[in-house]
Amino acid sequence: MKYKIWLTLVKGVGPLVSKKILSVMGDEEEIYKASPKALASIPGVGRVLSSEVQRSKNLLSRAEQEIEFAQRNGIDILHYKDERYPSRLLECPDSPIVLYSRGTTDYNKAQVIGVVGTRKMTEYGRMLCESIIQNLSASHPDLMVVSGLAYGVDVCAHRKALDCSLPTVGVVGHSLEHVYPAAHRQVAQQMMASGGALLSEYVSGTFIDRNFFVARNRIIAGMSDCVLVVESGEKGGSLLTAEFANSYHRDVFACPGRVGDYYSIGCNNLIRQNKAALVTSAEDIEYLMNWDRSASSAVQLSLFPELEGDSLRVAELLKNGDSLQINDLARSLQLPVHRLSSLLFEMEFSGVVSSLPGNRYKLAGK
Repeated sequence: MKYKIWLTLVKGVGPLVSKKILSVMGDEEEIYKASPKALASIPGVGRVLSSEVQRSKNLLSRAEQEIEFAQRNGIDILHYKDERYPSRLLECPDSPIVLYSRGTTDYNKAQVIGVVGTRKMTEYGRMLCESIIQNLSASHPDLMVVSGLAYGVDVCAHRKALDCSLPTVGVVGHSLEHVYPAAHRQVAQQMMASGGALLSEYVSGTFIDRNFFVARNRIIAGMSDCVLVVESGEKGGSLLTAEFANSYHRDVFACPGRVGDYYSIGCNNLIRQNKAALVTSAEDIEYLMNWDRSASSAVQLSLFPELEGDSLRVAELLKNGDSLQINDLARSLQLPVHRLSSLLFEMEFSGVVSSLPGNRYKLAGK
């Protein structure tokens, strides 16, 4: 392991070059022991990079220190050939050689969605983010939600995943001895304690740099089956994540917004440029991803223990999966339509029911 970490510390030797050298030399220890001439003869390496490798041999002790640090702090070191390494990332040519992980999650869940967006999320964005995750969790209780632990959409996605008992992973642009922003330390601890994790490609002591946050976006995209952009301005990290996802041939989804709303410009542009499919609900994502719905009505209702009174009566009527028109619901429940309409709006906002064309409603996730 010390040789694996050492190679990531060599200046100028990123994931692409590392894999090119490894394809010739076999493993990291052989690279460490190789002569300058042997390294320089590898296509894409040359004399300059070969000399840098030689000068960096003293970094082996730094790699040993990193192993000790990881052991003391409960950090797993995942090499790209390890079984526990996120397998989807292996499809990406620039995936990290080594990842550092805190938590107990299985990175190779059957279904993984990346959820990203602006740090200045609006109420509209919050409602969409929470509703989509809530409804996906109903049919896919083992779904993993991946984001970047930043303000706005990122932390909203993590928190909602926790509320729905979904494992959630925060891919961070710094080393794992601290949490940035510090305001999200408690959320991070809850994630790690609830089957989720924090994930980074950076050794301890790495200072925060804006370029690292750009680089981490490729990991969010690469380890996900699909990426959902909830809200975004004209520029931003979430759009870069979408670009990475497209380059990795991942499905990209975007929630549309009202014309003129600043934090919908990015999503609307993605849709306009055919870089993302328009989605407004969990059902859209399930259909486009061909994800089967597996939850029973009993499980579905158990996700909403707070239901009572008329809300519970509505859910009981819809639990078999059929959609009902509002007038039919009103007759069955013996409620005035105006009262029922207000109730259904509250239930839809909370992610309990979904509205369909023709004033029809169904239980979310059915």
